[in-house]
Amino acid sequence: MSSETPPKRIDTWRPRAAGFAVWYLRVAAVLNLFGAVSAPFHSQVSRHNTGDYFTPYMITVGFTSGALALFLAMMMSRRKRAAWIWNTVVVALYTLIMVAYVALDPDFRAHWFNWVSTAVTVLLLVALLVGRKEFRAKGDRSNPRLALGVLFGGGAVGVAIGTVLVALTNSAPGATLGSQLRYALLRVYTLAPSSADYQDINTPHWVDIAINVMSALIFILVLYALSRSPKGKEYLCPQDERQLRGLLEQHGARDSLGYFALRRDKSVVFSPSGKAAVVYRVVGAVSLASGDPIGDVEAWPGAIDRWLEQARDHAWIPAVMGASEEGGTVYSRHGLNALELGDEAIVEVDEFTLEGRAMRGVRQAHKKVGRAGYTVRVRRHADIPEHEMDTLLQRADHWRDGQTERGFSMALGRLGDPDDGQCVMLECRDGQDELRALLSFVPWGRDGLSLDLMRRDRDSDNGLLEFMVIELIGQAEAVGIQRVSLNFAMFRAVFERGGRLGAGPVLRLWRSVLIFFSRWWQIESLYRANAKYRPIWEPRYLLFSRSSDLPRIGVASARAEGFITPPSLPSLFKRRHTSALEP
Repeated sequence: MSSETPPKRIDTWRPRAAGFAVWYLRVAAVLNLFGAVSAPFHSQVSRHNTGDYFTPYMITVGFTSGALALFLAMMMSRRKRAAWIWNTVVVALYTLIMVAYVALDPDFRAHWFNWVSTAVTVLLLVALLVGRKEFRAKGDRSNPRLALGVLFGGGAVGVAIGTVLVALTNSAPGATLGSQLRYALLRVYTLAPSSADYQDINTPHWVDIAINVMSALIFILVLYALSRSPKGKEYLCPQDERQLRGLLEQHGARDSLGYFALRRDKSVVFSPSGKAAVVYRVVGAVSLASGDPIGDVEAWPGAIDRWLEQARDHAWIPAVMGASEEGGTVYSRHGLNALELGDEAIVEVDEFTLEGRAMRGVRQAHKKVGRAGYTVRVRRHADIPEHEMDTLLQRADHWRDGQTERGFSMALGRLGDPDDGQCVMLECRDGQDELRALLSFVPWGRDGLSLDLMRRDRDSDNGLLEFMVIELIGQAEAVGIQRVSLNFAMFRAVFERGGRLGAGPVLRLWRSVLIFFSRWWQIESLYRANAKYRPIWEPRYLLFSRSSDLPRIGVASARAEGFITPPSLPSLFKRRHTSALEP
């Protein structure tokens, strides 16, 4: 006999009830938008709403009500608790009104349509109550205050604009400022004031539409403010960092991106055993993890389950950037879909050689830079004196391309921190002993390195970075390394296969699109810069839950990597400054 307790019947109905509520709002949105463009349907619904009939909840037709219903459906589909509360309260009040009319008004009871509307609304209320526990996504603690601010602040702006529009377009005589203000106030907060009460106001139809649109935007912003996900700003604390370093000490050789988990603008969730962890950052409403989980592979599922549960509790969209094939396989077992992003270039020191026709260009460039008098010094960060490190930090900051530090999944985001003493620094100097370029690598286990930072003087000779990589491989034994992870080449397979004879039209078109965008982003150039070393290509994957989330994940990834910088008050109104302590 099985000892498992069979699930309660209500437990099986909860997801169905929640799904019914979501689909009801979706259907309401479609009907409202259809009514906005279909005059016969619009007139029928309007006659029902203003006459002796009642339509079901949210069926009022129009772009405003359609947008509102669609927004509520989106929030409910993400299981937002605030959206459930809003709908349940409004539906309950609407149901009480309809039931009261059924009980007290014979004319209301005489129309069969009112009975259908009442039944549908009551069914929706029951579905909301039954599916209550499904809507558990928490909001930020500041949401109620923000929502009130938006309601009154945004409403005040809307009323002011509405009053100006009414004053400028009113063609009826005798209107006072007070009546114009009341008209705008009621239309902003109720959408439809009674025209009979305003004989002294006669405005064009477009004015009412404009005020209604502002009203809809205000209410949508209020709902958004109520249902915002927590920002997820609980970054790594010293204890978390120590625990992660312990896991990397034991299992860091598994993933070349493991050390980047120590970025201090990331958050972490550990498995129940503490033997594995998923490191992530919340960008917008996306919980963006990077690389594979840290720690023992056997404990990865426990960490992934906790990360996904946390994402569900806060209505975050789970996504993983740059997972290896092994990590992607484990993530996919937890319901995530995989999309190949590109390949990581890995050079095995023992197998690397400059001999052969394929390496002719690299060999000649290396000799040319060497003859120009350039030399490379390789040291662990811990071996660099403090005053020398300060100089390196200042030069690295001076050479940085732009004000924004780019990188998230394959960048540490700091240079010269005392806790990163095992990182490796390459300093390239010219014949006059002037510093011209820097490379910094983070540890990859005990015998590997992963490229973290590249900076060079733009006035230096071409091929300097390639010269430094070759010199690092040549001095690998001195620093005890056997493998080096270089840059990530996004969509490498497209560039490689799309240029071959016999490539299909879709692949050639995709390659052409990537080449076009390479004018602004280093997509093709990174591939070619890595390919010259004849590396081992290791695929990296993007993991996601639903295809519909990919646009938001793409924007979140671009923000995390520093390609998109959202405007903020400090950046708009304050003078920019750079720090010499952080690149």
